[in-house]
Amino acid sequence: MRPQEIIRKKRDGEALTHKEINAFVTGVGSGKWADYQISALLMACFLRGLSTDETRFLTEEMLHSGEVLDFSDIDAPKADKHSTGGVGDKTSLIIAPLAAVCGIAVPMISGRGLGHTGGTLDKLESITGYNVNLSLAEFKKVIKKCGFAMIGQTAEIAPADKKIYALRDTTATVEYIPLIVASIMSKKLAEGLDALVLDVKTGNGAFIKGREDSKKLAQALCKTGNDFNVRTEAVVSDMNEPLGKFAGNTLEVFECVKILRDEADAEMFPTRELSIELAARILVLTGITESLETARALCERKLGDGSALEKFRENILLQGGDGRVCDKPATLLDSNLQAIQIKSTGEGFVAEINTNAIGSAIWAIAGRVKVDDKIDLAIGYECRKKTGDAVKVDETLGVLFCRNENQASLIGKKLRAAYKIVEKKPSQEYALIKEVIN
Repeated sequence: MRPQEIIRKKRDGEALTHKEINAFVTGVGSGKWADYQISALLMACFLRGLSTDETRFLTEEMLHSGEVLDFSDIDAPKADKHSTGGVGDKTSLIIAPLAAVCGIAVPMISGRGLGHTGGTLDKLESITGYNVNLSLAEFKKVIKKCGFAMIGQTAEIAPADKKIYALRDTTATVEYIPLIVASIMSKKLAEGLDALVLDVKTGNGAFIKGREDSKKLAQALCKTGNDFNVRTEAVVSDMNEPLGKFAGNTLEVFECVKILRDEADAEMFPTRELSIELAARILVLTGITESLETARALCERKLGDGSALEKFRENILLQGGDGRVCDKPATLLDSNLQAIQIKSTGEGFVAEINTNAIGSAIWAIAGRVKVDDKIDLAIGYECRKKTGDAVKVDETLGVLFCRNENQASLIGKKLRAAYKIVEKKPSQEYALIKEVIN
């Protein structure tokens, strides 16, 4: 089956058969399809659309382009969480040990940050020595010992997705729901899961910004997971402001350790709240508890008694990291950074926060332009003021942690401009969790 025939068919708006999608994915993996042919079909899919059946076929073929992990010898339910990405989005570092200490095996395969968002792998590498590049055999060994492991995508897991995603990123075909579904679910289904909870972000700091589009994505992800016999549920959560107190790799790890130590302050509460909610839904989907109320209470206990923290320490040590950060989280922080206060020029109330602008500004000085760029893990931002908060002239909106005045001058105005200050307090109450899809 010639590539141009398949491209022409989709170009003309016709549905592709399972056999044709198989030919496409196989061609990607074997190198028989050139990059320009893959890109042409992706653009045709973006413009002409993919049906529910085509999306399922694409997910299945991308899933089986690599290895599907088998954890049947681990006597525990297998589950994971996935987020569509945002600014300050750090809940994986709390959810994984929390779920594991409750009796769930969590094989978490994560990614790096791109664009205005951070990545779990970058955060983990803020911990001295932490190895996210385990082999699949080492990955499984760590899960057997402590209940969870966190690594990056290996060459064996959905390799076709890795190639296709790289071309989507360079051809402006990322923001299309069926392609997002196939990309996310091919990797997650390869983990051999019993259950999956998805955190679908919505708002100006999310990749999918509109509420209705976010809901459609959540529905499509859940349908695909359930069609493949993985119990799947999605929470649509707000990304109209950075999540929790900090945005920036090392600072986010610091926040997570403080939460695991049950030392969260008020500004960290949204991170804690969302982590507990997502972990609780994993507990219910896997049958560990019967109700969400019981699950939430169990998560609260595991944070309060320190057992989730000890589970995180165990994982850090097994993956080569310095477990002492669990005792002294402040050792994560770089004392050489400058703390630059971003102050308000107006008075009133915070009506809007341009979360995308904050994330983009941070990553601009941290050094990330491409996925494989070396970044400054220590750089970040403390989010002092949130939506609805009162602000006075010259009051601190947030604190930028950077290397020098040049960096501060480069993005200081952008950070200040990210806040819209109005005279009257916004009438709409902030809601972290918008709705639940299953």
